[in-house]
Amino acid sequence: MKAFGPVPSRRLGRSLGINNIPPKVCTYSCAYCQLGNTIKLQIERESFYKAEEIAQDVKHKVREARDKGEPIDYLAFVPDGEPTLDTNLGKEIELLKPLGIKIAVITNASLVWREDVRNDLGKANWVSLKVDAISEKTWHRVDIAHKSLELKTILDGMLQFASTFKGELTTETMLIQDINDSHEEIEEIAAFVARLEPSKAYLSIPTRPPAQKKLKAASESAVNTAYQLFKQKINNVEYLIGYEGNAFAFTGKVEDDLLSITSVHPMREEAITEFLKKANAKWDVVQKLLQENELLETEYQGKKFYLRRLQGRRN
Repeated sequence: MKAFGPVPSRRLGRSLGINNIPPKVCTYSCAYCQLGNTIKLQIERESFYKAEEIAQDVKHKVREARDKGEPIDYLAFVPDGEPTLDTNLGKEIELLKPLGIKIAVITNASLVWREDVRNDLGKANWVSLKVDAISEKTWHRVDIAHKSLELKTILDGMLQFASTFKGELTTETMLIQDINDSHEEIEEIAAFVARLEPSKAYLSIPTRPPAQKKLKAASESAVNTAYQLFKQKINNVEYLIGYEGNAFAFTGKVEDDLLSITSVHPMREEAITEFLKKANAKWDVVQKLLQENELLETEYQGKKFYLRRLQGRRN
């Protein structure tokens, strides 16, 4: 299945995720990525799945969720990699519009300098652009980009997209301790984000296990400083530093639902407990998936998380 959820989203309410990229094909290998290091780093767009196949899976999940009384606020392209690498993205959005549910795309913005990518993103109702750094040195430390990408080109592409996009534009900045959380770095980022004129600028910290295990979230003091600096330039600024809750959806198949959700959205232990209770299932399901090497248990900030093992790492 290329669709998962609905899951609780800190930005989108209850969103049904769309996984249009194989694990883990991306333009970046972000230091903080919850899915681990990128398996295939690339910038060439391609067709990974048939657009009709993606649309069919999403429509099936929407029917399942509605049959269970699960609300859906957005259909969100938030895959195992960078969604704009998919050449069918625009077609998939068009195929899903008849469902009457708003469509969101969460992108790292690395390909937004391309006209075809801007055109595809322009069909969505809600788009989030990642802005983790303005300086070249910091950008490479945080986002670890494909060697062919140029930060200035990407930033110019963001400005061009923002000037023409008719939907709701938001930004997200991930704050990492001792990398991009200094007063100078944040001030530069805030000044650029202000030029994009987003409806909302989000400041986030890692809340799930990052790719680089020693990486630490910015301190409360640094996050507060960032908020104050952003508020000086941008009207609507919000933290993304809280836990999104345990309201994960159950659509009928316990193992399939757990694996589809945890492939892009690691779940805390208590979230899985609530999920199993809703599904009238026992923890044995989790133990089975762990033994079969389909699920991975890990810890972050004293909390246990469960995520699906990526195909390239199951052995």
